[in-house]
Amino acid sequence: MKSIHNIPSCDTCSLKSITIFKKLTNEEHEMLSLDIIHDFFKKGSIIYQEGSRISGCYCVKSGIIKIFKTGIDGKEQIITFAKKGDVIGFRSILTGELACTTAKVIEDSTLCFIPGNTLIKLVKQNGDFSMDLMQLACKELGQSNAYITDIAQKTVRERLAEVLLQLKDNFELDENDFLSITLTREELANIVGTATESIIRLLSEFKSDKLIELHGRKIKLVDTKALKKMANLY
Repeated sequence: MKSIHNIPSCDTCSLKSITIFKKLTNEEHEMLSLDIIHDFFKKGSIIYQEGSRISGCYCVKSGIIKIFKTGIDGKEQIITFAKKGDVIGFRSILTGELACTTAKVIEDSTLCFIPGNTLIKLVKQNGDFSMDLMQLACKELGQSNAYITDIAQKTVRERLAEVLLQLKDNFELDENDFLSITLTREELANIVGTATESIIRLLSEFKSDKLIELHGRKIKLVDTKALKKMANLY
């Protein structure tokens, strides 16, 4: 559910500080600031749905968004998490295709909606911006290819260790060095690509082996060196 609150001012958005927008001219930034719409979304809100036609892309100003696909049996396969500074939904605008994923808010978020025609206009008139957007798309494709390889070649234990390390790299730690992102056991299973029961068992084993600490949904990585070795990351 989207909040009724709109964020009226663009001045605090600081799009210029986000890598993909850094090479826009002052005039293009001004145009963008006039076209974008800022909205606040509560946890559990659906930003866009797989198979739907979306009219623009989103830049995450704050919060965390879960990006996932839904299998035939209704099970989620989490592709990635978008956080502050990330842009989501842009590939569907560039290709003119229906959304291939669903974006769901897992932590209250403020998003900047960029109309599709504005994005296309920037792509056509600014070559540096177009190149940065293409590089972002290629990076995401590379991550998807790496994930497919992991699913095919690594054990569930290895994949879980790698996922925990990736979460540590991608998200800040809290004041007690726990991962700032809190996920359900089912969500972890949907990232790793296994059953929830397997994740519960492996987390318990990781804790017993003093690789991690658990406090409810919160996870602290205690022995990253051992986890890297387990995940075959050198």
